[in-house]
Amino acid sequence: MATLRDTFDTIDHPPAQSLDGWSLPAWTYSDPDFHAAEMERVFRPSWQIVCHDSDIATAGDWHSIDTCGESVLVVRGADRIVRAFTNVCRHRGSRLVDGAAGCAKKLVCPYHAWTYELDGRLTGVPDSASYPTLDKDKAGLVPVDLEQWRGFWFVRLDDDGGPSVAAMMAPYEAQIAPYRLEELGALGRVTLRPRTVNWKNVGDNYSDGLHIPVAHPGLTRLFGKSYGVEAKDNVDRMWGDLIDRPSANWSERLYQRLLPPVPHLPEDRQRHWLYFKLWPNIAFDIYPDQVDFMQWLPTGPTSCLIREISYVLPDTRREMTAARYLNWRINRQVNVEDTALIARVQQGMQSKSFTMGPLSDKEVCLKHFCSRMRAIIPEARLERAPPPGWSR
Repeated sequence: MATLRDTFDTIDHPPAQSLDGWSLPAWTYSDPDFHAAEMERVFRPSWQIVCHDSDIATAGDWHSIDTCGESVLVVRGADRIVRAFTNVCRHRGSRLVDGAAGCAKKLVCPYHAWTYELDGRLTGVPDSASYPTLDKDKAGLVPVDLEQWRGFWFVRLDDDGGPSVAAMMAPYEAQIAPYRLEELGALGRVTLRPRTVNWKNVGDNYSDGLHIPVAHPGLTRLFGKSYGVEAKDNVDRMWGDLIDRPSANWSERLYQRLLPPVPHLPEDRQRHWLYFKLWPNIAFDIYPDQVDFMQWLPTGPTSCLIREISYVLPDTRREMTAARYLNWRINRQVNVEDTALIARVQQGMQSKSFTMGPLSDKEVCLKHFCSRMRAIIPEARLERAPPPGWSR
């Protein structure tokens, strides 16, 4: 009787030196050593979105993000300058603040009341004379790389010489300019959605156009055959245009009918949905009615946290309010469908019968992502995981 091992051995796998057109091996979606390598080589040097400028409009406003085992604060100082620091007291390593956002006149450690100004300077130490080794001028908060792009604030833990966010998005500046991203304001709060899948499965799915007509009937009703994808060095772009034929689904049909004209957008953007995925894990969904960002942060080899929020320009029209609600309904359904899809893939990757899968020439984003990951972490060229401990 043929065994699973016998069946697997008959599968036509690529030679190690020719991996273009093949997915990453399944083991890279669950291996602890690969996860550790990703944290050091992919995520610490990458830009991570934190908030929009409108979220920290007042002196003392701060937002935080947890990534790669670090908590990072983005805070507006009394001088109106925005800075980023690790959320760590220089005394005993305690976290300074809790939560995703807040406002403070000073940053005071809840452990021993060491006090920092909003610009990071250490200015208050109870019984400071009892610390013979303390130099206050050298004990301020540790700064983190910070960049603002079109109103959004990004941080980076390590600088490996990679491009700025502005440089990454440069090929698309002309397309993005009409949307007035700098003027946006939050619609609601940041939502955090835990997922029991590897972060790459979320990103692979986001940039995959082949599954749209199979698994997303709503998007297919809205876009017809207009959905497209392309890959640049640091950014994937996806797009689709709303068709005129009324959808059979009431949310989609009303969205088609009620979405009002947007005066500041060109005619070809009035009913255009535009998506960007920035390396390695940030997405901007740009609609005529609103702009969303989504970010999938690894929390373990087989878990991640999806972080998302919507932003809008001021518009009191009832049609626009309705369109934004309908947009939310449509995309919640897409989210439900995608959540099921990525769970199926994560589960299937546990089978010993699967290592790599062939990629279509139409899967341009995934092919580019796999090539880049193999260049950064050469072990991703192996069909099977190396012995434990290889990443140390």
